[in-house]
Amino acid sequence: MFPELKHHGPVTDLAGRIPDFLLYLVMTKTVSAITGSIILFFLCAASYIWLDRPLTDFFLELKGSVFYQTFKQITKLGESQWYLGGGLLLWLFFRKKDLRKAGGGLLLLSSVALSGIAVNILKSILGRARPRLYIHEQVYGFDFFHIEYAWLSFPSGHSATALGAASALALIFPRYKTVFYIAGITIAASRIILTQHYLSDVLAGSFLGLATTLLLYQQHFRKTMHEQTA
Repeated sequence: MFPELKHHGPVTDLAGRIPDFLLYLVMTKTVSAITGSIILFFLCAASYIWLDRPLTDFFLELKGSVFYQTFKQITKLGESQWYLGGGLLLWLFFRKKDLRKAGGGLLLLSSVALSGIAVNILKSILGRARPRLYIHEQVYGFDFFHIEYAWLSFPSGHSATALGAASALALIFPRYKTVFYIAGITIAASRIILTQHYLSDVLAGSFLGLATTLLLYQQHFRKTMHEQTA
C-alpha cells in the first residue's frame, strides 16, 4: 500500500511504521467506541429488567422528604439553557483574549446543543414510557414513535446535558474536573431520585452527553484548546 523505503536506518524504520501506527490509533478508537456501546447496551438491558422498577418504587417512598426537595432544586442544573448561554458568554468574553477558553465555550455550547438534539430524536423514535405511567397505570416499556411527553423517557435529556457539560467544563478548567464530574453525576442521579427517569435512561443519556463532548473535542477543538503555541 505504501512505497517501500530503499534506505534503512532508525529514521526510515520509524517512518515506515507511521502508517501502521495511525491505522492502529484509528482502529483502537473505533474498537473502544464499539466496546463502550456494547457495554452500555448490556448495562441498560440489565437495568431495564432488574433495577429500573425497584429503584422507582424505592425513591417514590421518599417523595416529599427533605432529601427529595433538595434534589428537586439540584435537578434544575440539568436544564440546557445554563450551558448554552454560559458557553456563548465564554466565547464572547475570551474570543480576543484567550483562544483556549473561547474554544472551550464553543465546545460547551455545541456539545449540549448536539447531544440535546440527539436525545430528542432518540426519544421520539424509541417512545419509552416515563416512570409516571408505571406509577399510576402500571405501564412499562417501549412504544416506538410515540411522541407524547409521557412516552419520551429514553434517554434522559438532563443526564446528557449534565455529563456533556461536566466533561466540557473539565476540559476547559482541568483543575476542577473532579468537582465538575461529581456535580454532573449528582444532577443525572436526581432524575432517578425524583422518579422522572429510570436508571437505564440516565445511563444512556450520560453516555451520550459524555461521548458527544469527547468526539467534538477530538475532531474539532483539541488543537484550539490544548495545542496552541504562545
